[in-house]
Amino acid sequence: MGENKVLNMHRDDFLKRAQSEYQRPLLDLIFDAQKVHRVHHDPVDIQKCTLLSIKTGGCPEDCSYCPQSAHYKTGVERESLLPLDEVKTAIKNAKVNGAQRFCMGAAWRSPKDGPEFDRVLEMIRMIKEEGMEACVTLGMLTQSQAKRLKEAGLDAYNHNLDTSREYYNKIIRTRNYDDRLNTLRHVREAGITICSGGIIGMGESDYDRCAMLAELASLDPQPESVPINMLIPVSGTPLGAAPPVDPLELVRMVAVARILMPKTRVRLSAGRLSLSKEAQVLAFLAGANSIHMGEKLLTTPNPSVDEDAMLLASLESRGDGTCEREKPQPSALPA
Repeated sequence: MGENKVLNMHRDDFLKRAQSEYQRPLLDLIFDAQKVHRVHHDPVDIQKCTLLSIKTGGCPEDCSYCPQSAHYKTGVERESLLPLDEVKTAIKNAKVNGAQRFCMGAAWRSPKDGPEFDRVLEMIRMIKEEGMEACVTLGMLTQSQAKRLKEAGLDAYNHNLDTSREYYNKIIRTRNYDDRLNTLRHVREAGITICSGGIIGMGESDYDRCAMLAELASLDPQPESVPINMLIPVSGTPLGAAPPVDPLELVRMVAVARILMPKTRVRLSAGRLSLSKEAQVLAFLAGANSIHMGEKLLTTPNPSVDEDAMLLASLESRGDGTCEREKPQPSALPA
């Protein structure tokens, strides 16, 4: 039996599990997800990440949700790669605000070797000098670029699958699904951890949501981080008039992700401004244990640092990226 067939069978198994879990009554699903979560994670450990756009706008990709695409008129101004001193200031501010991971995004289809890529490598070194985890999202990578990022000290690479393989070409047409998976393979082969997730609210079906999670869960090893995003409709993009997503659908996605990928950090990412405090707490109960903090995620709005500080304080979360508290074993959980 060929390797691809084995992988497909593995993915199909995860898809069946995801669909089964996704269809369960929500309270039962959350309860079981929390049990899984407590076996593998400290429930008060919520990682705080900061995301900075280091090169904004003018992206040649046509992602239907993205205000940075050059294909759409969204009001986002094209900006060149930030200077090192400006990035260094942002890194230091993020550290002061308690971030453990500093993430940088560049609106490229794929980076070109040369002075700009070299500057990104220097930015990564600056993050590591501050004792923080470094993560970047730069588009598609070659094997040699992934290796150079690793040598610079990169901890994680973000490259979202966005949705299912079947729905993908309704959202993006300038690259295909396997392009994304190939970049993830290059990242993994270079020894960099994977941050990859998706977006809900783009008109996808429940099947598409489950298939996206199954694709991620079938990666071996599984991604260390899975961001779950809610679409932020931006005027001028094809999805600018998309209807809002019920927050409970996000909670359901978090819970299924937690059950399928027990050891992964499940991150609440874009769309949190549309969530009440109570909805976010419910997502943490369902197994989320990381957030993107800061008033802007690349170009879209996000809760303020003060709002997030109050939210995490209400959960008695340390938010320090450590897991010192003893994790309860399954036998110690209530029946």
